[in-house]
Amino acid sequence: MNEKKTVVIAEDHTILREGLKSMINAGGDLEVVGEAEDGLKAIRLVNKKMPDVVLLDLSMPKMGGLSVIKEVAGSYPEIKIVVLTMHAEEEYALEAFKSGAHGYCLKSSSHKELRFAIKSVLEGKRYVSPEISEKVLEGYLESRKRLKEKTSWETLTQREIEVLKLVGEGYRNKEIADFLCISIKTVEKHRANIMRKLDLHNASALTVYAVEKGLVVK
Repeated sequence: MNEKKTVVIAEDHTILREGLKSMINAGGDLEVVGEAEDGLKAIRLVNKKMPDVVLLDLSMPKMGGLSVIKEVAGSYPEIKIVVLTMHAEEEYALEAFKSGAHGYCLKSSSHKELRFAIKSVLEGKRYVSPEISEKVLEGYLESRKRLKEKTSWETLTQREIEVLKLVGEGYRNKEIADFLCISIKTVEKHRANIMRKLDLHNASALTVYAVEKGLVVK
């Protein structure tokens, strides 16, 4: 008898999370071993549970999906990552794959398709919902060959992006320091670097920028 593969779900909507858990567990070959409603909890849960698969949304509080993908892929390359999102645009899928995702599934997908996506990545394949153009993977491969000048956004480090997201969500420096387990002085340094790199000079401007980049959903 084959051992069940384990899954962690990272999704901020409780109803959807519960539905996904019920659907995944019903098959008998997969088992949900943890659920997280924000990105920071997702990271902690992955560290604790070490699942075979992480199923996550891109738009989550405190730490966005792309940051979670990079963190998990960097620390645990053996863990498979499947994005489940409403974003059907190619650029979102490309960024997800560049960050380390193995599968990209739309929330409009059927339960059957989602299970197929999870099975595919467990077999070492990549998966993209049929609704998204096949050019996604072609663009991903091509982008790795091209060298281009970095934009202001691309000069931000992963930690700076995490701080920018939390600033955009209205958290104060002390709260950000607590969330990320760093000192207030380090947060202040990150904020100063972000404002310098983006040529933005106050929290309101940072919030607007974070919303424009999809880090914060208003």
